[in-house]
Amino acid sequence: MSREGEPVTGVDGTVEVGVLGPLRLVVGGTEVPVPGPKRRAVLALLALAEGRAVTVDHLLDAVWPAEVPESGRAALHSHVSRLRGTLGPAADRLATLEGAYRLDLGPDALDTARARRLLAGSREAEAPAAIAALREADALWRGPVLADLLGVEPVAASVVALDELRRAVSDELVHRCVEAGRAAEVLDRAAAAVAAEPLREAAVRLLVRALAAVGRTTDALAAAREHRRLLAEETGLDPSAALGELERAVASGELGAEVPRPVRRAAVPPTPLVGREASLAAVRALVGTERLVTLVGPGGVGKTRLAREVAGDGPTVLLAPVTDPAAVPHALAAAFSVRVTRGDVLSACVAVLAPERGVVLLDNCEHVLDAARDVVAALLDGCPGLTVLATSRTPLGLPAETVHRLGPLQLPLGGAGDLRAVPAVAVFLDRAARARPGFTAGPADLDVVAEIVRRLDGVPLAIELAAGRLSVLGLADLRDRLDRALDLLGGGRPSADARHRTLRATVDWSYALLPPAEQRLFRHLAVFADGVDLGTAERLAEEITESAAITEGDAGGGADPAVALAHLADASVLEVDFGGGTRYRMLETLRAYGLDRLAAEGETEEAAARLLRWAVDLVRAVDAGIATEREPEADAALRRELGNLRAAWRLARERGDLDTAVELVVGLEDVAGWRGLSELQGWGVELATDPVLTGHPRAGEVTGTAAMAAYHRGDHAQADALGRAALAAGSAPRAAALGHSARQLAALSRAAYDEVLEHGAAAAAVSARPFLNLGVAALAAAYAGDLARARDLRDRTAATAGSPTGRGFAEYVTGEIANAAGDVDAAEPHYLAALDLARAAGSTFLTGIASVGLLSARAAAGRVADALRGYREVVDHWAATGTWTQLWVTLRNLADLLRLLDDPGPAALLDAAADAAPDAPPRPAAVPASEPRAAPSSEPKAAPSSEPRAAPSSEPRAVPSARPGVGSSAGPGRAEALAVARRAVAEHLARGAPVRPGPRAPGAAGRGRPPGPA
Repeated sequence: MSREGEPVTGVDGTVEVGVLGPLRLVVGGTEVPVPGPKRRAVLALLALAEGRAVTVDHLLDAVWPAEVPESGRAALHSHVSRLRGTLGPAADRLATLEGAYRLDLGPDALDTARARRLLAGSREAEAPAAIAALREADALWRGPVLADLLGVEPVAASVVALDELRRAVSDELVHRCVEAGRAAEVLDRAAAAVAAEPLREAAVRLLVRALAAVGRTTDALAAAREHRRLLAEETGLDPSAALGELERAVASGELGAEVPRPVRRAAVPPTPLVGREASLAAVRALVGTERLVTLVGPGGVGKTRLAREVAGDGPTVLLAPVTDPAAVPHALAAAFSVRVTRGDVLSACVAVLAPERGVVLLDNCEHVLDAARDVVAALLDGCPGLTVLATSRTPLGLPAETVHRLGPLQLPLGGAGDLRAVPAVAVFLDRAARARPGFTAGPADLDVVAEIVRRLDGVPLAIELAAGRLSVLGLADLRDRLDRALDLLGGGRPSADARHRTLRATVDWSYALLPPAEQRLFRHLAVFADGVDLGTAERLAEEITESAAITEGDAGGGADPAVALAHLADASVLEVDFGGGTRYRMLETLRAYGLDRLAAEGETEEAAARLLRWAVDLVRAVDAGIATEREPEADAALRRELGNLRAAWRLARERGDLDTAVELVVGLEDVAGWRGLSELQGWGVELATDPVLTGHPRAGEVTGTAAMAAYHRGDHAQADALGRAALAAGSAPRAAALGHSARQLAALSRAAYDEVLEHGAAAAAVSARPFLNLGVAALAAAYAGDLARARDLRDRTAATAGSPTGRGFAEYVTGEIANAAGDVDAAEPHYLAALDLARAAGSTFLTGIASVGLLSARAAAGRVADALRGYREVVDHWAATGTWTQLWVTLRNLADLLRLLDDPGPAALLDAAADAAPDAPPRPAAVPASEPRAAPSSEPKAAPSSEPRAAPSSEPRAVPSARPGVGSSAGPGRAEALAVARRAVAEHLARGAPVRPGPRAPGAAGRGRPPGPA
C-alpha cells in the first residue's frame, strides 16, 4: 500500500474501486489511500456512475449541498486533478468531457458490477456453481457501505440500492442452498435477515423454508405466525397468499419450491399407481430429455393418472372442462393465475411464463386438438425452461413431440405364475380391498379375478369400476353379471377399437346398477363441463326428482338430494373435490357417456334448457351482487363458474337461443369490465356483429356492451361509433346508459372534457349504477382545472357507490383530484384505500389504475426509489393483462422519470415506441402552472425535471399519436419497449437514483389520457 496521497508509479494502469464497505481504490494491484472527504465523495460519485458521465453541476450540488461556494468549480477541478495524480499510470481513465467527468473502469473493476454479474449468473447455473458464485458475491461486502460518505445525498441514495442488492444476493443464496438440500449452511443467515427486517415477508418465507428443510417444523410455523402478528400490529395488513400456502406445505410435510403466482396444481391422486412401473420410468426419462412428451391412448386407459404421477405437484392445465377451442389460452392463463384483460391471451401468458422452469401438464387435449397444439407450440418457442407433458387420444403432431403410447394393463397369461404380481390383477385387488375392507383373495378367487380383468381387456377405469361393486356383490356374482352386461351391450355404438366398446359396456353396466333417480341425476349433471358445487347439485337433484315424479318408494328417490350425490360418488361416477368448497366433477369419459345417455333418453333438450336457465340465474345473481357489499362473494362465484358459463354461451349460440345469449352478454358487461375479463367482453362483440340481433328489443343494450368492449381494448373511435349506435337503437335505460358511458370514456381519451361532462350527466340520469359516470365526470373536471366542480362530482360519486369497487373508485377519484391540486401527500392515502377495496373485491382494473395513481404521487414527491419499484410492478401488471393503452401511457411517464435520472437513451426509446404505437393515446401538451392538472389515471405523474417543457397554453391540446394505417414504423415494438423499461428500472434500482425532491414543474403532471374506469 502506498503512502497517503502518494501517486502509484511503475505499475500497470489497471484500476479497481470498491464501494461495498469503506471506499477502496486499487491501482495496478496496490491499494491507494484517497485523503479528504470531498475528494473521496467525488471518487465515489464517479465510480457509482459505472462509466457514465457525471455533470459538473451534479458533483457541485452533491459535494456542497447547502450552497456551492464561488470557488466551488475551481475546488472541484483541484480534487479531480489530485485524483488523477493518485491514479498514476491510470490517470487517463478519469476523462474530462464538456461540462462533465467520467471514470472509465474495466469489466468487474467495480465491486458492485461484479456482485450483480455473479448474482445474474447464479440464476442460470446449477446448484453447486450457483452457490459458489453467490458466496463470492456476498464476500465482496467488507463492512458498512461508504459509512463516512452518507452525508452526501446521492451517495446515500446509492447505499440504499446497494443494501437492496445485498439482500437479493443473500436471499438467493438462502434459496439455492435450501433447494439443494444445504439449508443448515444458511439457517443463521436466514434468521439474521428476519431479525434485521422482521416485516419483510420474502425473508420470512426463506426462514420458514430453511427451518422446515432441517426438520424444525414447529419453529418454521412459529416464525410465520410471529410475522403475521407483527404485520397486523404494526401495519394492520395481512401477509400475502404465498405465506399461507407455504404454511400449509410445512404443516402437511410436503414443502416444495415457492412460485411467484398461485398455480393450479393437480389433485393428489387418491390411490397408488399400480402396474405402471415400466411406463412411469420410461416417461420420467423422456421428460428429463425431451421438451414435449405426449401420452396417447384410448379413454379410460390411465393417461391422466400416469401423467399426474410424473408431473407431481407441477402446474396443470385442465382441458376437459373446456368446450370452446378459443378458451384454451384462457385455461392456460387460469392455471398460472395470469390475468389477461387486453390483447392476445396466449402471447401474454408466454411473456409472463418465459422465465419459468419445470414440467407443465396439459390434460385431455383431444377434443380441442388444434388449439392445444397452438398453445404447446407457443410454450415451446417462448419458454425455453418449460417441458410440456400432454395427454391426448391422438398425438398433437408437432415436430418436437415424443409420443408414449399407453396401452391396457398387462393381463395374466395362461401358464402358471404369481397372479398377484400381474398388473391388471394387482389393480383389481387394490381397489377391491378399498371397496370391501378386509377383502382377501384365495387361489380360487385369484382365478376369478384373472377372468374378470381379461374380460375387461385390462382397461384401468373398467377394472376400478368393476372392483368397486364388490361392496355389494361377491366375486362370482360380479363375474356373472359382468358377462351378461357385456353380452347385452356388445352391439352398442360402433368403434374401431374393441377396448372402447368394452369400456362403454363396463360403464353402462355400472350405470345400470344405479337407481332411476340417480341415473337421471347423473345424466343431467353431464352437461356441466366443469362440475357443480354442492348447492347447484342439490337444486338440480330436487328439480329432477320433481320433474320425473319419482315416488318415495323408488331406490335413490327421496327428500335428501345429498344422499343421491353421495351414492354417485360411492359408485365412482362422480369425483368430489373439497378444495375451495365441495364440488362434484365427472371424469371426461364418464361425462361423454352421460351425454350419450341423455340423447338416448331423449332428454338433451331438457338438460340443455336447464343449463341455460342456470347460467342466466347465475349471471343475474352476480350482476346484482357486484353492486352491493357482497361483491367479493359474487366475484368468487363468477370465477368459479367460468368453465360452465363458457359451455352455456356456446350452447346458446349453437341452439340459436338469442334471448339467453343477450342475457349473458348484457348481464356480464359490468363485472367483466372492472375485472378485465376480455373473453366475456368478446362475447358481446360477437353477438353485436351477428345479423340475427337486428330487430331484437335489447339490441341497443348489446351494442352498448360492444361499445364498452371497444373502449377497453383501446379502440376509442369504434367505442364512440358503437355508443352512438346503441343510443339510436332504442330508449331502454340500460342501452342509453351504456351508449352514453362509452361515448363519455371515448371523449375522456381525447381530452374533450365538455363532452365527458355532457355524456356523464346523461348516463347518470338513467343508470342504476351512476358512480362510474359521475366519477369519470369528476376526473374530467379535475383535468380541466375546475377543482370545485370535481369535488362536487366526487361527493356524488361516493354517495352512489354501494359496492367495494364503487367506493374504491370514489377513493381513486379523490386521489386524482388531490394530485391535480398539487397535494401529493393528501393523494396517497386515497390511492391506498382504493387499492385495498379493489383487491378485496377482485376488481383488477381498478387495482391497476390506482397503483399507477399512487406511483404518480410518489414520483411527484421525489420518492424515486419507491416510484421505480412501483413501475416495475405496474409495467408487469399491464403487460400480463394485455392492457396496452394504459401501458403506453405508463411507459411515457417512466420515460420522464428516466430523464431525471440522466438516462435519456431509454427514455427516448420509450417515447418513440409509444408515439409509433397505434393503440397509444394522444399525448396532450403541457398546461399552465396556474391550472394544475392531474396525470391521467393510467399514467403516474413524473417527478420534477429540469428539462425544458413545452410552452404553456391556455387550453389542453392533443398531440396526435400514430393511428392504425398512418402510424410510424420507426419506433421500437412492444417487446423491445418492455425490455428497455424493465432493464432501465432494474439498473437504476440496483445502483440507486441520484435525484432529490424538487418543486413540481408546470405541465409535469402527465402526458397521456386517463384510462377510464373499467
